[in-house]
Amino acid sequence: MSCNGCSMNNSTNNQVVDSYKWLNDLPETADQSDIVEVKFKSTRREYYKNTDKLPIRRGEKIVVSSSPGHDVGEVTLTGYLAEKQYQRKIKTPSRYTLNNVFRKATEADLEKLLEARNSEKPTMIRARQIVGELGLDMKIGDVEFRGDNRKAIFYYIAEGRVDFRELIKLYAQEFGIRIEMKQIGARQEAGLIGGMGSCGRELCCSSWKTNFTSISSDAALKQGLSPSAQKMAGACGKLKCCLLYELDTYIEARNEFPKELLKLDLAKGSAKPFKTDYLKKEIWYGLEGSMGTTFKLSLKQVKEIIQKNKRGIQPEINSYEEDEKEVNEMEVTLDESIDRFDKKKEPVNKKNRRRNFKAKTNSRPKIVVKKNIQ
Repeated sequence: MSCNGCSMNNSTNNQVVDSYKWLNDLPETADQSDIVEVKFKSTRREYYKNTDKLPIRRGEKIVVSSSPGHDVGEVTLTGYLAEKQYQRKIKTPSRYTLNNVFRKATEADLEKLLEARNSEKPTMIRARQIVGELGLDMKIGDVEFRGDNRKAIFYYIAEGRVDFRELIKLYAQEFGIRIEMKQIGARQEAGLIGGMGSCGRELCCSSWKTNFTSISSDAALKQGLSPSAQKMAGACGKLKCCLLYELDTYIEARNEFPKELLKLDLAKGSAKPFKTDYLKKEIWYGLEGSMGTTFKLSLKQVKEIIQKNKRGIQPEINSYEEDEKEVNEMEVTLDESIDRFDKKKEPVNKKNRRRNFKAKTNSRPKIVVKKNIQ
């Protein structure tokens, strides 16, 4: 029996988009260390110790010790890689308790875990109702039951401090389990809910990303991206985490550009930059006072024009303008060719339609029936 909800993200349709897992290409290193990284619901990961030297591999379901009871999770890292990840994430190992790995998960363990997963949604709905009855300024984002179905973690979102001591008592009476309250942010909530990003893949926060950092709008501006908040915002309503993925590459490419892209003095007038592609090393300019006259220059050409301007020379850009016009004409032709086979319906004028109907009616031959009266 397989448990579809054991380690998957809690998406709307419980569907997981498969992606390339580079760890599958690496050899198993369980013999180099007894530390094991285990993934639970969503992106929650904990570290355990394989004291009994069990032959466990990545992707297997195992039963681990908890306080109290036990939990069921999926092995994500073993051996050398797990130890390195443990040293990187756990800043104070003296305060972190490494619990033991009990055994590989059996059919009974997976059935109990599936039962716990099925009870999470109704529990979350009832938990939100209780919060509303108490009038607390908080939101229950998700509920995660432990593998033994005796304890649950209630993830909540709140802007300020919340006194939920009375809430915990009501939860314990309502659900009959041990309660643990854990505060999360907007990015973590998006990871718990899951979904698809604008790139067409599963959200990073729900598939692999566990560390969340604040992202400023300066990261988008340095890459020359659109300042539109609607395009740059992710499912959490904040700036996308992927804005930091290529930021170093853009910063390195920006070093080749002048610190300030000043106006260029040309024979036809001053040109002002309005768009920059740092990776292609191209800059788009527009002539002041001439609507629609734009052209593209390479970084090398811009530097040459700047040097000429310093010597008082105003170069010609006729060749660039002609190239740009050819591109614009080609784009217009392509746009027209997309729907050139579509039959466009003429707008219907009700007055003309009535007039045509009357004309047709009047043009019909009238049939006169004469009755003989005797």
